[in-house]
Amino acid sequence: MLTIGKLGNAAGVKVPTIRYYEQIGLLPEPVRSTGNQRLYPRAALDRLAFVRHARELGFPLDAIRDLLSLSDRPDQSCAAADAIAKSQLVATRARITRLRALEAELERMLEQCACGTISDCRVIEVLGDHALCAHEHREAYIL
Repeated sequence: MLTIGKLGNAAGVKVPTIRYYEQIGLLPEPVRSTGNQRLYPRAALDRLAFVRHARELGFPLDAIRDLLSLSDRPDQSCAAADAIAKSQLVATRARITRLRALEAELERMLEQCACGTISDCRVIEVLGDHALCAHEHREAYIL
C-alpha cells in the first residue's frame, strides 16, 4: 500500500492532482488507515500512470474516463478505444494545423518589423488589429 505522497512520487503526479482525479472519479476512493491517511494499492499506481500518459498525449478527461471504463472490461472489442484514439488524432492534427498558421503569422510579423521604435513596430500593429494577419489562427491558443 502506498500513501498519497509515495503514489504521487512513483507516478510523477502532484498530490492535488491525485485528489482531483479521485474527486472526478478517475481514481477510486482509497482505503484509509486508522490515522485517516489515504492508502493506495499497486493498481492505483497503474491507473494513475495510465491517466498521466493519456493526459500527456492530450486526451481530454472524458475520453480518459471512457478509456478507463473500456480497460476495466478487457474481453470486449477494442473498436471503441480505437475510435477514441482516432478522434484524438484528428483533434491533434487540427491543433497542429492551427499552430503552423500561428507560427507562420509570428514569423511574418517579425520579418516585417523594422526594429525601430514602438510607434513603428509591426508586432504591436498586428497584435492590435487582427485584420492585418495573413492567416486565420484564432483558436491556435486553445489547447
